[in-house]
Parts: sequence; structure tokens; C-alpha cells
Amino acid sequence: MGVVTTMDPDSAQQPQGKLGKDGHTLIGANLGARGKHYVCGSLAAFTNIIVTFPVQKVLFRQQLHGVRVTEAVRQLQKEGLRHLYRGLLPPLLQKTTTVAIMFGLYEDFSRLLLHHAHGSGAPELVTRSVAAALAGTAEAALTPFERVQTLLQDHRHNGRFYNTGHTFQTLLRDHGVRECYRGLVPVLLRNGPSNILFFGLRGPIKQQLPDARSHMGHMANDFVCGGLLGAALSIMFYPVNVVKCRAQAQVGGKFVPCHRVLMTVWRERGGSIVLLFRGATLNYHRSLLSWGIINATYELLLKVF
Repeated sequence: MGVVTTMDPDSAQQPQGKLGKDGHTLIGANLGARGKHYVCGSLAAFTNIIVTFPVQKVLFRQQLHGVRVTEAVRQLQKEGLRHLYRGLLPPLLQKTTTVAIMFGLYEDFSRLLLHHAHGSGAPELVTRSVAAALAGTAEAALTPFERVQTLLQDHRHNGRFYNTGHTFQTLLRDHGVRECYRGLVPVLLRNGPSNILFFGLRGPIKQQLPDARSHMGHMANDFVCGGLLGAALSIMFYPVNVVKCRAQAQVGGKFVPCHRVLMTVWRERGGSIVLLFRGATLNYHRSLLSWGIINATYELLLKVF
């Protein structure tokens, strides 16, 4: 079975230490083959978060309360511009780090596993799938950032938690480290499988797109490829994210299993699939934009570095 690369072939062939026209080495010459994947992933995530945070905040309100997009927007308008970017720091720290881990560890694990699997006859698809799952599992170590983001975006906690530092301090002081990892199970259920599908399908999807003959063409293909994958995965794992949001909105008390949280939400929304997926349309378009930006920026930076 032929192997399909999950990277842009052009970026994969980019030589290290390539000289610019002025004779100076590119920035990436000093990063090394491994380090650049972490840096490019982090910068790609940073760009995405700054652009899409207000959309994510509207989506979060829909996931948590099951309200229409107009009601979620009305809530944000009522709270004012001062609160629009409230909760930005946790996703900025979390996403820039997790995307760096996602791309960087995937490359590192792939290199390590492929080296050990050489000669064993193990299919590369299986090896890379394991690498993707391991990278996704490692990302879950940063669940506390998602936890704090959830609390800061929930208007019911506006008077209780003031900022990122205060929220962490309060959780640790009153409830301990374990409270920071509330919602860890749905994060694990989401990260591993979604990483496997993202890295496994990224190459084949791009190969089905029209051949690019310019830098803009490559960027457009990377945007479409990443966007389509991100949007599809967002729909597939949407109920898992609803469970995560509901679990993480709770402060203190018993840790409730995922299936019980899901059943609670299901009953509250009248056993309606439509209401369970409320916000999925906005989430689809946000993910289309977000992962388009991340994938296109990541591949562009790989060429620069």
C-alpha cells in the first residue's frame, strides 16, 4: 500500500539553513528540523485565536446554554466590549501550546516509531496513527487552560473569577489540582481520534485538490484542506465538546461521568438532537475558518523557516 504524506511535499523538501537573497540564513536555520514544527504550530495557532476568539465566545454560549446565536450575541452585546475578549489568555496560552505539541510531537513520534518499525513490516498508516494519538493524549495535559477558559466565558461566574491568574489561584486554593482537570475524559476522547483523522486525511484530501502553481495556490489548497477537515471533525465531536463545556462549568462537587453529563443535557433539551447540536452550524464555520488558518499558516511558516 502506497504511503501518503501528511505534509505539504514542498515544505517537506525545504532544506535546512537555506540562504536568502541577501546572503543571510533564514530564521529556521537555527531552529533545526524538529524545533521548527513546534514554532510553526504555535505561531499558526496564535494567528487563529486572535482572529476567531469572538466567534468562539458566541459558540461557547450556545454549547453551554442551548440558546440561539442571536441570543448569544445579545448576551455579549449587553456585557459590553470590555468583556468581549475576557478569557482570551487561557485559549491563547492553551492553543498556541497544544497546536505546537500537536504538530511537533506528531513529527517526533512519527520519526521515532517509523525508525523502530523499520523492517518489522508494520504499515506506515498504523504507525502514524499511533503517533497522532500519542500527540493528542499529550495535549490533554493542558486541560486546565480549557477549564479556566470555560469559567471565564460563562457569564454566571463574572463576579466570582476576575482573570486567568485569579481563576487558577481560586481553583487551586479551594479545590486543589484535581479541579483544574475537570472535563479531562471528554478532552481525551476528542483529542486522540481527531488527531488520527486530521493527520491521516490531510495528505489525501490535498492530493485531490487542483495542482497549485504558485505560493498563493499552495496557501489556498492548505486552507481548504485544513478547513474542510476541521469543520468535519467539529461536527463529529460536537457532542463531546458539549459534555466538556457542561462538566467544566461546574465548580466543586462530585466529578460526574461523561455519560451522565450527556444524559442530563439530553433531558434538559427535551431529547432533541437539534437542540443537542445547537451551535454546531456556527462551530462548523468557525472550525472551517480556524483550521484553514492554522493549516495554511503552518505550511507557509514551514517554507519560511
